[in-house]
Amino acid sequence: MIRWLLLASLVACSGAPRRVPPPPPAQPPQVRTLTVIGTNDLHGALVRLPLIAGYVANVRAARAADGGAVVLVDGGDLFQGTLESNLGEGADVIKAYNAMGYTASAIGNHEFDFGPVGPAVTVQHPDEDPRGALKARISEAAFPFLETDIVDDKGETLAWPNLKRSVIVEVAGVKVGLLGASTEATPTTTMPANFAGLVMKPAAQAIAEEARSLRANGAQVVVVIAHIGSACRDIEHHEDTSSCDKGDELFRVVDALPTGLVDVFVAGHTHALVAHRINGVAAIESLSSGRAFGRVDLQLTGGRVSGATIFEPTLVCPLDKENNPVPVADCHPSPYEGRPVVADAKVQTIVDGALARAGERRAEKLGVMLASTMTKAYGSESAEGDWFSDLMLAARPDADVALTNGGGLRADIPGGELTYGRLFEAMPFDNKFALVRVSGKHIRRLVTSNLQRSGGILSWGGLTAKARCKDGKLAAEIDVHGKPLSDAGSYTVVTSDFLASGGDGLFGRLHLPDGAIQMTDQVIRDAMAEVLRKRGGTIEPKQIPKRLDYEGRRPVSCGGGKEEPE
Repeated sequence: MIRWLLLASLVACSGAPRRVPPPPPAQPPQVRTLTVIGTNDLHGALVRLPLIAGYVANVRAARAADGGAVVLVDGGDLFQGTLESNLGEGADVIKAYNAMGYTASAIGNHEFDFGPVGPAVTVQHPDEDPRGALKARISEAAFPFLETDIVDDKGETLAWPNLKRSVIVEVAGVKVGLLGASTEATPTTTMPANFAGLVMKPAAQAIAEEARSLRANGAQVVVVIAHIGSACRDIEHHEDTSSCDKGDELFRVVDALPTGLVDVFVAGHTHALVAHRINGVAAIESLSSGRAFGRVDLQLTGGRVSGATIFEPTLVCPLDKENNPVPVADCHPSPYEGRPVVADAKVQTIVDGALARAGERRAEKLGVMLASTMTKAYGSESAEGDWFSDLMLAARPDADVALTNGGGLRADIPGGELTYGRLFEAMPFDNKFALVRVSGKHIRRLVTSNLQRSGGILSWGGLTAKARCKDGKLAAEIDVHGKPLSDAGSYTVVTSDFLASGGDGLFGRLHLPDGAIQMTDQVIRDAMAEVLRKRGGTIEPKQIPKRLDYEGRRPVSCGGGKEEPE
């Protein structure tokens, strides 16, 4: 036996040919799923966050089971909008987002609304920081805020703690680059004084530059988180953008990006729905106030994006007959990712604390009954806009005309007993009264030019107007308190400090003389509440008279086919 073993050994070492086994078959590259979940425009609506956290937990469990990962991001406008959020200048939103494990957030235009730390919304003393409240919230976040297209007036990147242009995070073995941006309208859609000293860069250029930098530093996936949006009516057909407003900023920006540079674009600002592929980019936007979230599943093969599945926005709670989300107490979501959706207990504790602190103020009764729902509208005249303008004029009888903007109306007010909380939801901004001295021709221009533009409509108190096209131009018959407007006459308009100081570019276009604008310390919402307490009674929204009479829809065209120039 030993002899045969020695012989076999000699043969093996003698160089005789051996049969080499074939190599094992090549294994196909591993495919992993990276889920990007996007929220946007929460506006302080904390109540649905525990349920959103439950949805996210189910997706994280699914990705943990298949070796993938989840990136949770927000498209901006986190804080401004509810009593429970505004009382702490957004601090409870940050606490909840920290508990939910957000990866990053963009900065929205309304992030600047709170101004310095404390109750004042603009600087009252030279040593105050007009962005103090925002910086405080950013510094409290366990995740970075991202911003590429806002710089200081010297063109330098903003050097705020925990604010970055972009970051690279590694999840499931993949390097994901994240960058943020904000809408070009930011300077005029927040309190202008709080944006002073800052400058907007072209968003597409800033995004492209930062995305190239991320790719050069090893990012295998690039996700843009931007407070830049659009609106689409059909969200079932992700490749068909024919129902979308392609003139909106989202389309302009994404279409300008080099193909293949960006994989996902989480949008915001327009409070609308987007779930579409735009120029090869998976873009999502999901309403506002925590009503829905968006989702894109990226398939990664060998560390590269090999596919992207766009989901329809998921409603956190079902809708009632009026297409409003049912109250959270009555909300019972269907299973998601094969599991029941369970509200996150830690997030619920944070929300409950915020609601409790706001509870007494929210429940205060104003002594008024609404016979039916007081509805708002952004681009057309509404009962709420007209009513608010009347209340402004009642609070400031030293003015001739009241003026507010469609963007300041944030929620319908349900019928029934009116509370301070309901009024706050409809007008959450802490704007103060401003008195503006103008001529009659200025009022005429404000009326006609607004009718010839899209965007937010102007709501008027003390004024009625009948506008018709005449000889290719829009002419208006305007009455102030029943008397014809005198173009050469002098009138006092009561409005918000936001509009008076340059918001929406409204009064800046009039080139008023120095001293024409007088600011006050009177918060508009609180002054309106005081008027209501004194009046009491029942109000029927359907009986509030309209102020504007014009043909067709805005923007009204008299044959030119173009909007009134700025």
